[in-house]
Amino acid sequence: MATSYLSPGVYIEEVDRGSKPIEAVGTNTVGFLGESAKGPLNEAVLITNWSQFVKTFGDFKDCSEHLAHGVYGFFNNGGSRCFVVNVGAPVEAAAPVKAAPQGDKKDDKAPATVAVGGGGREGLYIGRDGGPGARSGLKCFEEVDEIAIVAIPGQTSPAVQDAVLSHCETRKDRFAILDSPETITGGIDKLPKPRDSKYGAYYFPWIQVYDPDKGNIFVPPSGHIAGVYSRTDSDRGVHKAPANEIVRGALGLKYNVSKGEQDLLNPKGINAIRYMNGAIRIWGARTLSTDPSWRYINVRRLFIMVESSIERATQWVVFEPNDHRLWKRVQRTISSFLTLLWRNGALMGTSPEQAFYVKCDEETNPPEVIDAGQLVVEIGLAPVKPAEFVIFRIGQMASGGGVEE
Repeated sequence: MATSYLSPGVYIEEVDRGSKPIEAVGTNTVGFLGESAKGPLNEAVLITNWSQFVKTFGDFKDCSEHLAHGVYGFFNNGGSRCFVVNVGAPVEAAAPVKAAPQGDKKDDKAPATVAVGGGGREGLYIGRDGGPGARSGLKCFEEVDEIAIVAIPGQTSPAVQDAVLSHCETRKDRFAILDSPETITGGIDKLPKPRDSKYGAYYFPWIQVYDPDKGNIFVPPSGHIAGVYSRTDSDRGVHKAPANEIVRGALGLKYNVSKGEQDLLNPKGINAIRYMNGAIRIWGARTLSTDPSWRYINVRRLFIMVESSIERATQWVVFEPNDHRLWKRVQRTISSFLTLLWRNGALMGTSPEQAFYVKCDEETNPPEVIDAGQLVVEIGLAPVKPAEFVIFRIGQMASGGGVEE
């Protein structure tokens, strides 16, 4: 507003008083970590289709079969955008080093091989954080805010899976898809499981796919499942559980899980992939958490989306005058966003009042809170949860029942 008017006339001034709309952040961008003999090292590269991946990192011959088939399955199942980090050449692609004859002097200039097991390969995936431009492995994803799902196809090491879960828990804006081991020893009840976490899901068993060079092989399912996540988000929304969905490209399963075996897996948070109704489907929608509030994947991912959307879209509030006018604007802005979610079927209730509440007033912002430079907003959501157990109670009725005119 102008501070003075020196001559008579009409003055037009623009005043920003309306609520600022909140746009939902993307939920289907995946971060892949794997090995390739081609492409840049320890750099998050945006990939939008399979041809671009082949041009950048090579095909099934140049990459480890886990990464190549994971990315291919992602796009085949409906994925559209992903970031790929190459941690190094696969072991089979590394040049072998001949052992020096006994008694000969060791050549210090001879190329070093990468250890196959132990901390060698795991260290490449976990990576190091040396600051901007000096990050490696999983730490490269710190530089990309768009990533909403993290997958490391084929990495079943407890150390790597723990690092992925810790990464998602620290960021609070992404979700991990973890693979089970290819083979199990003993019964299904002996299947190892990652640690408790509400930011990850675990899938069993591996799926069979076609490889142009090797024929039918078994690969970890995380890449294909990430594509199913992306497809479900695009078709129905993030509030729809990514389950009872067909896995495209899957020709078979390493293990056929029976209903009795899934009765053991499901309470543990292990999601089974089963042959159901003539197709291979994801038949589980649980996280790794033992907390009932965060039992389902779609509930956790819905809250991640809501929290990230509100955080990014309300940056304009910072340093605004902290009074009742600002409180009303913030409350109106968030309520409009949540009302749209309710209309799209993401929240429970027959009315917005039953679906959510937003509170920003003198009670949440007393003088001592304002003096501390804080603005406190309370938000409550009633998310929809999947119908995991569908029960029909059927009984006999007495004869003569019917409709009479």
